[in-house]
Amino acid sequence: MDISHQESKSGGRYSATLDGHEAELTYSRTSPRLVIVDHTGVPDELRGQGVGQALAAHAVEEARRGGWKIMPLCPFFRSQALRHPEWQDVISG
Repeated sequence: MDISHQESKSGGRYSATLDGHEAELTYSRTSPRLVIVDHTGVPDELRGQGVGQALAAHAVEEARRGGWKIMPLCPFFRSQALRHPEWQDVISG
């Protein structure tokens, strides 16, 4: 699955398209070292296929590469962070 990234000065989104359906994870950048993940949306057609998990894992890897932290306000992302103790190095709050 290919994940694309669009970024602006104040935030951005990761998106994945599979079988013509797009899922997304959006975030706001509060500082050069902190982003707030505020939404993960997966259409019904893609649910249960690991697309949301892939977007969350991609955001974690990007945070590691970029040296920034993620504050997980999105309920889905927060639940994933709790299930993955190996992500705690980039989770804030």
